[in-house]
Amino acid sequence: MELTEDTARTFAKIALGHVGKEYPHKLDHVMGSDADVLPPRKLHPVFVGSFDWHSCVHGWWTLLTVKRLYPNTPEARDIAALADATFTEAKLSAELAYLERPESRGFERPYGWAWLLYLHEEAERHEDADWARRLEPLARAFAERLGDYLRILTYPITVGTHFNTAFALVLARQWAETHDPKLLATIDEWSLAAFAAKKDYAGWEPGGDEFLSPVLSAALLMSRVMPNSQFAPWLEALVINNGWLGNECWPVTVSDRSDGKIAHLDGLNLSRSWCLYSIAEALGPHPVREQVMQRGNLHLASGSEHIAGDYAGEHWLASFALLALIARKSPDD
Repeated sequence: MELTEDTARTFAKIALGHVGKEYPHKLDHVMGSDADVLPPRKLHPVFVGSFDWHSCVHGWWTLLTVKRLYPNTPEARDIAALADATFTEAKLSAELAYLERPESRGFERPYGWAWLLYLHEEAERHEDADWARRLEPLARAFAERLGDYLRILTYPITVGTHFNTAFALVLARQWAETHDPKLLATIDEWSLAAFAAKKDYAGWEPGGDEFLSPVLSAALLMSRVMPNSQFAPWLEALVINNGWLGNECWPVTVSDRSDGKIAHLDGLNLSRSWCLYSIAEALGPHPVREQVMQRGNLHLASGSEHIAGDYAGEHWLASFALLALIARKSPDD
């Protein structure tokens, strides 16, 4: 798979088909009273589709990214029209009000938080629209919560699912670089304390329903936090010298794509490819750079075959394929 106009249009068609699709829907919703028993469209007038809130957020990231990269396609016009109708001040105020409920302290923490920041950053690249300005209060609210969360998070969460700390910090850090120097410093300080001394990875990866690599997510984060001269020897001590990269980092198989949890493994192939391409870029002219790129290619080829076909994966996989394709095409896109 290559990032071509045809590929981007396919991703856009998939995402346009689900960001406004209310059902089926899985809520992350703590109710404080009977008054909170409401349908998704009442609770989340912006991010109502895509089976769950966070998938809708990164479905929108996919749409805005495709519109920016291929602005002259019919899908780009459809995306703009839908964004204008969706990212209204009234609807986004309702999303912010939901977040400010006492019962929402752990809502979508940290995965959805990070994707919202990443979406806001992408929206700012669309200078001909007002989406970023309208999204900013919600982004700022999540950024404040992330800083507070890191101050109480004693240990990193290293599972391969939505609670993974390193993945969220990769996305949030990119937003913080241009929006919040204090949060950026907090992320870097926390990341170094959590991961800088790690070496000789021997985790039981992959987990049976994981879509993130615990070790590669941490490595990607450290590639952003550490200078290149420090990152290469750190990576060597983590997964190269002990043979993990060569012996264990191979594409995974999926037994049943109609099972939403098992289908996570298609996402693992795609997210690993994104990590591997990005890590290779950070390594520069390192002896294992080509091996890292080749493993990225293998994972992308395995994951890209199954982006569409069953809603269990179709409501989210295109976002991770797009992350990988952008990382392979150019680190600046």
